[in-house]
Amino acid sequence: MKAVIQRVTKSWVTVDGRIVGSIGKGINCLLGVEVNDTEAHAQWLADKIANLRIFEDEKGKMNLSLLDVQGEILVISQFTLLADCIKGRRPSFTRAAPPEEAERLYNFFVDYLRQKYNIKTETGVFGAMMQVYIENDGPVTFIIDTKEKFK
Repeated sequence: MKAVIQRVTKSWVTVDGRIVGSIGKGINCLLGVEVNDTEAHAQWLADKIANLRIFEDEKGKMNLSLLDVQGEILVISQFTLLADCIKGRRPSFTRAAPPEEAERLYNFFVDYLRQKYNIKTETGVFGAMMQVYIENDGPVTFIIDTKEKFK
């Protein structure tokens, strides 16, 4: 799995002009599910994101996690994170999991965050054409790839 996470003051996602998910202070998470990803990958990534110290403390140091600041998370499925753009001019998406498996693990990731951490977790609509609005705070952006953990 690959995630691009951004610390935000607010973020929302629309489908056909209608807001389907919206958060205040927290994290916007663009999530791609790769072939051979498992529930273990999803759990590790969710744990990492919930506990990653990317929010500032009273001294201005990134020392607080999403849990510490009682933040919210907006999770958007994005298979294009797994594109291979090395050869040619058209990205290849062969690394992306098939839609049925990707949706299953995406939902597992979201449910895990909600159940284990009781974090307000909003989503887009899996597979839909979405417009994502991000008010990046910092800007602070990180890329986390489970391949680095599960070699």
